[in-house]
Amino acid sequence: MSIDQTPPDDQTRNETQTSSRRQFIKMSAGAGAVLGAAGLGVNNVASAEVDVNAEALQVIDTDEADVGTGIDSRRRAAKALRKKIKASRQHFLETRDASEQEINNDEQRYQYERYYASYSKTLPCNQFGEVDPQAFESLQRALQTGAATDFNNIPLDSTASRRLTNPQGAFRFEIAGLDSHATRINPAWTFRSADLAGEMVEVYWQALTRDVPFSEYSSSTSIQQAITDLNLLSATPGSVANGSTSVANIFRGETVGDLNGPQISQFLWQGFDYGPSQIEQRYDVGLAGVDFMVDEANWLNVQRGGTPNEGLGFDSTPRYIYNNRALSEYVHRDVLFQAYLNAAFVMLGYGPDAIATGNPYKQSHNQDGFTSLGGPFILDMVTKAGNTALAGAWFQKWRVHRFLRPEVLAGRVHFHQTNQREYELHSDLLNSAAVNEVFSLHGTGFCPQAYTEGSPTHPSFPAGHATIAGCCATILKACFNEDFVIQNPVVADATGDNLLPYIGSDLTLGGEINKLANNISIGRDAAGVHYRQDGVQGMAAGEQLAIGLLQDHSRTIHESDFFGFTLTRFDGRVLNINDGDVTEV
Repeated sequence: MSIDQTPPDDQTRNETQTSSRRQFIKMSAGAGAVLGAAGLGVNNVASAEVDVNAEALQVIDTDEADVGTGIDSRRRAAKALRKKIKASRQHFLETRDASEQEINNDEQRYQYERYYASYSKTLPCNQFGEVDPQAFESLQRALQTGAATDFNNIPLDSTASRRLTNPQGAFRFEIAGLDSHATRINPAWTFRSADLAGEMVEVYWQALTRDVPFSEYSSSTSIQQAITDLNLLSATPGSVANGSTSVANIFRGETVGDLNGPQISQFLWQGFDYGPSQIEQRYDVGLAGVDFMVDEANWLNVQRGGTPNEGLGFDSTPRYIYNNRALSEYVHRDVLFQAYLNAAFVMLGYGPDAIATGNPYKQSHNQDGFTSLGGPFILDMVTKAGNTALAGAWFQKWRVHRFLRPEVLAGRVHFHQTNQREYELHSDLLNSAAVNEVFSLHGTGFCPQAYTEGSPTHPSFPAGHATIAGCCATILKACFNEDFVIQNPVVADATGDNLLPYIGSDLTLGGEINKLANNISIGRDAAGVHYRQDGVQGMAAGEQLAIGLLQDHSRTIHESDFFGFTLTRFDGRVLNINDGDVTEV
């Protein structure tokens, strides 16, 4: 599914309906309700704004100008206040009438069947990994009220050594940019939909082909089996944007540039200077053929939050990313904004031609950018975007969707196919060659995991890595020249030991930034911890948050010959962001 595509008018769309969660979701998203809960009506806020604006204007009009040696700190503070008020007011006006965030309604549909389509890892559960209903409802209650006592009363399984990952983070405010609760994405696929079935089949095949080098996809029998199986599905993952699955697009993203050149972005391969250090992008890789949680005992232990009984071993030689096992391990231990910070260093190393064409310092005869529109500014924006994105992801994950992880869906497949339980699973998933292959190899239907602990202890939809990818990639496209052609591109060999010259079509910064975002997102799918929808919608949320951040920062630029940030959205539309205003070019 493409970034801005709405769900098709089929079973998935028909099942997107209202539920008892509507009331508190609307409360979270509606700015007026939030202000009301704080004891401030919209009219009162407007009055307070007028008063403080008037005071600030009086200071600006009567005090000396903040130039020369007689800088007036009161005048400067008044100007800063005015900018902050205008930025906040703009976001308020843009979001006060926002539509509600849609949901798939699975939580209500299966509430009397132990919420089997919802996230519940680490909570008490039975031998099939089905949550204790009262425990799940205590989680619901806490996420409705936001009360510390309710969060403290959420029970964990008696064997759990892991804890829930920061559900209260869903309530955090951001001072700069778009508020996390203002993001809007498509609802998650329903549990019984053909769309979810197709994406789970894709996750199975990513696990089954984890050790196949990207450079050998065209000759791999298992990759060809995956292509055949995926094209038989009612809803083939990625087909809306990329067409039928083929060697050219399998396990690739759906944005501009993703299908051009090697599978992996140049920014995950090329070296760069990190201060006085020279960084070579070789990384630890898990041992080939070693996967986890493929039996009932280990799977159930992990669902209950227990310490994994299996151990992760590594290849003795760090390698360039050359297959999905290497990519899975990179996104296992990365600092969440790491790939984009590294990319910024790589692009800064390309010289001034790689900087955005609208940057005024490209034409200056006597000045360079630094704290404003220079290297420190760009690096700060990229890292700032990382945690801004997480706030948006956490709102969607915890307060809205609470979607189950692929390892749990695979558990539902296993217990259904072994006649221990019965679930409302789509026939495309149950009859797929991928599921048959997993049963043939392991005697179970559990999806082989790249990590001993399986997924993190927070819901699947949208992916945190993908939301950060969307946010940080958008910042990079705003700061660099998307049309710049990368010189001397490379590609990893079939062992990951060497980087070879890449000979082929031109690779641009914009295309490789998009590819980087999708590499990171899809790498989490390849590990077995996310679905494609988590990435597509996560990147959409991240892009929204980045645009809000750029709106606010475009107000802070002093240079008179700065005409805004220009960037290409994931769907191909070009935007200009200047003095807080967003214009489609």
